[in-house]
Amino acid sequence: MNSDSGAADGRRLRPFRRHEVLHRTLYTIEHRGPDGGRVRYTVDVDVSRDEGAAELYADGLRQAKGDPPVSFPVPGGVIDVDISLYGIRRMHLVLDDGSERRLGPVSGSLEDLRGRLHRRRPRLSRAIGWLAIGILVVNLVLAVPQALEMVTGIPKIAALTGSFTSPVDLPTWLNFTLLLSGALAGVERVLTLRSNRVLDVETLWTGF
Repeated sequence: MNSDSGAADGRRLRPFRRHEVLHRTLYTIEHRGPDGGRVRYTVDVDVSRDEGAAELYADGLRQAKGDPPVSFPVPGGVIDVDISLYGIRRMHLVLDDGSERRLGPVSGSLEDLRGRLHRRRPRLSRAIGWLAIGILVVNLVLAVPQALEMVTGIPKIAALTGSFTSPVDLPTWLNFTLLLSGALAGVERVLTLRSNRVLDVETLWTGF
């Protein structure tokens, strides 16, 4: 989706507050500006405002606004922004030559705190990452047959493909546990901007 350049009204970037960590995310990067000098670009995504629209700021002044997925034009490239149910999926500066640079989280955000953990306790960080992958794999295996049963339970689809009965019949408490752990694993993935086409299909579990 294209950005709305009409939002370049010079509005100043709001300071990041601690109480906003659960609904607001800011990423930043230094890149050349229109006059060739260095400019600090910041992307602000606040899901509690404007239906989660992304806003691009240059040295603290708003330049553009758009609904993710969105590409903000900057000199020599674009800044790609995409979000998922759990948070930021993509936040990269893509240059005209095809090279990419990931924007860094603003200090104090959940993404920044997760990055600090990785730098200070790399082994623990890797263990958390692998645990998240394991949870997503288990949820994916258990969710797929239940999803098929749900979809083929729709009369029009059942008339075309027949109905499917899932061999997986989990108790309510286990379904809830998988739902909660899957959500936490999904948050862990987006905090580190990791994504996989197969693993992240599991996030559909939250709709079952």
